[in-house]
Amino acid sequence: MISTRWIEKRKPYWSRLEELVNRSKGRGVRGFEHRELQELGLLYRQAAADLATAREDVTSRPLAIYLNQLLGRAHNLIYMGRHPEMSGLVRFYAQTFPRVFRETFSMTFLAFVITAVTAIAGCAVTLHDPAFAHRVLGPKMMDTIERRQMWTESIVTVKPVAASAILTNNLIVAFSMFASGITAGIYTIWLLTVNGLLLGVIGAATWRAGMAGQLWSFVAAHGVLELPAIFIAGGAGLEIARGMLFPGVLPRRESLAQAGGRGAQLLLGTVPMLLIAGSIEGFISPSPIPAHLKYLLAAVLFTGLVAYLNRARQSPQELQGQLKSH
Repeated sequence: MISTRWIEKRKPYWSRLEELVNRSKGRGVRGFEHRELQELGLLYRQAAADLATAREDVTSRPLAIYLNQLLGRAHNLIYMGRHPEMSGLVRFYAQTFPRVFRETFSMTFLAFVITAVTAIAGCAVTLHDPAFAHRVLGPKMMDTIERRQMWTESIVTVKPVAASAILTNNLIVAFSMFASGITAGIYTIWLLTVNGLLLGVIGAATWRAGMAGQLWSFVAAHGVLELPAIFIAGGAGLEIARGMLFPGVLPRRESLAQAGGRGAQLLLGTVPMLLIAGSIEGFISPSPIPAHLKYLLAAVLFTGLVAYLNRARQSPQELQGQLKSH
């Protein structure tokens, strides 16, 4: 049971948060000084922790309701009241998506590791047992590879249609990885495993056929965006699973809701990446452009992606998180 002493000790912080929220008067955070922005973020996080404590005590329901309402108002101020001069979409891609990506990077990295490990395994098994590629890829595709003919040549004649189909397929894969997080991440891991296995088997099969150069010059330009987008979408699914399986101090339903929100933001952030990748895969990757120019384009795109996702300017939320950790 929550003690009166604990409530009296925490009440000044709740009052201060309520004071800051009331002071905004619908104008957002424009009138706040930098110090007050830092204080607002810190008080918000502390109140969230206090709400979790109050919810654990069935006798403190009125307190939990009060804190929940206060946090709701503070949430609207912090996350919706910033920079009203910017459109919501621009703000999302300029600030929110890179921030959420950094906050959940461990899940994206885990998706990458799962894919990489299965790709290496698929490559090793194929090099040891060439018949494995026939079982995985099927006779039609293997016949194309053994004739040293890229199966992507048909894209050249129907570029607009191919680009649209590629984009649609990539979006379906990304959404499936995200939505599969609700299976406690099991199906998300399965999809990442299958994609990694196919990548490894195709890489080994084309290498054995002397087509490695053709394959990677085709993949390079669009792959530097498409593959990271798939890893991020897989990370979004794993983030949902993390919120479901490891709620921490939050009630499981609330933890899942918050993780689902972060996962949805990650999925939405991959859409422009997949749109650009699909266009490149439909128009540039299968074209007769020299391989070194495709690799150069890949280097430029990947450098830009890394710079974008690791923007030097920190958002107020990240500053507040650092202050709380200290």
